[in-house]
Amino acid sequence: MKDILEKLVNGELNVEEAETLLKADNILEFDDIAQFDIKRNERTGFPEAVFSPSKDYEDLILIIKRYLESNDDDLIITKLSHERYEKIIDDLGKDSYIYDYNRRAQILIIRHEIIKKDPIAKIGIITAGTSDINIAEEARVIVEEGGCEAITSYDIGVAGIHRLFPQIAHMVREGVRAFIVCAGMEGALPSVVAGLVDVPVIGVPTSVGYGVGEGGRVALDAMLQSCAPGIAVVNIDNGFGAGVFALTIVRSD
Repeated sequence: MKDILEKLVNGELNVEEAETLLKADNILEFDDIAQFDIKRNERTGFPEAVFSPSKDYEDLILIIKRYLESNDDDLIITKLSHERYEKIIDDLGKDSYIYDYNRRAQILIIRHEIIKKDPIAKIGIITAGTSDINIAEEARVIVEEGGCEAITSYDIGVAGIHRLFPQIAHMVREGVRAFIVCAGMEGALPSVVAGLVDVPVIGVPTSVGYGVGEGGRVALDAMLQSCAPGIAVVNIDNGFGAGVFALTIVRSD
């Protein structure tokens, strides 16, 4: 990028040519199987992520190797089975990088180094039930990777709503700037939380449920139909998207 800007200043390129080269410089192509936005962290403050399901393992490990060889940023790999995680470590080498794997969330962060910084904000993460924790943990990993402190409280859904109020009060006292609320079944919890707080609430429908609620569609529809203001809703089981959206909220202030 610096070389392109120097050529622009020196009159070797016009504005249109420089713009084209900068766009091209942002993309890293791997043998026709992937194109990476290697400047994403500079532009958005959040590193690149790889969605691992449905990718052949050979393609996945090639993407990982090429990215890490060409980039100093962390790399996030989502929905990664423990078996694939162990194979990745064997292929890359246990001492080559720093591996941070959350087995419950099935998410891996590969780092070149650990840089500790003070949290920029606090974000509350809540689940209706224990079965929703894997999605909440995915959101927590993303929130913390993005430089925020996550305050969590799990299994406090509307089936025992008395459990909810002290946890919400604690998070409000801690000054959380957004709530991520994960719920399956009938998906009522985000509406309840949004009716109690004055900061954004991100509803995450989970695929926990049975009968008409199986697969998370009922929870998704309920959150979209909420009469409580201040709710945004991500896709079913999208803890990653909820975490990134929460980071976008706190960084935009």
